[in-house]
Amino acid sequence: MLKKSALVFAVIYTIVLSAACLMSLKDMPKVNVSNGDKIFHFGAYAVFVVLWYGAFIFNIKFEKMRALLSATVFAVVFGIVVEVLQGTMTDYRSMDIYDVIANTSGALLTALILWRINKIQVKKQ
Repeated sequence: MLKKSALVFAVIYTIVLSAACLMSLKDMPKVNVSNGDKIFHFGAYAVFVVLWYGAFIFNIKFEKMRALLSATVFAVVFGIVVEVLQGTMTDYRSMDIYDVIANTSGALLTALILWRINKIQVKKQ
């Protein structure tokens, strides 16, 4: 069931993440955590890679390394596009290169972990 729903979860997450990144934050409660925004970006794009990796494997039937590369590239490009949209399509959000770095870091670290897990599983077989 979960495998069959992987694409649905990835698409819904992408839509929710897009909306969250493009909506106004003026009515949101302030979080007094040092670099909390960057931690959110890092985690959000880590989850993005995991969900799309699963969707590419289970629904689109990519080979594992192709799925991993596709999910990672998609996350990085998506993160850059969202940041550009924040700077060009809204007057209440701005593009932040540090958000792009946090997004990319979350995607790349997650890809590295998934790659390592795949490499260990191949050796065990």
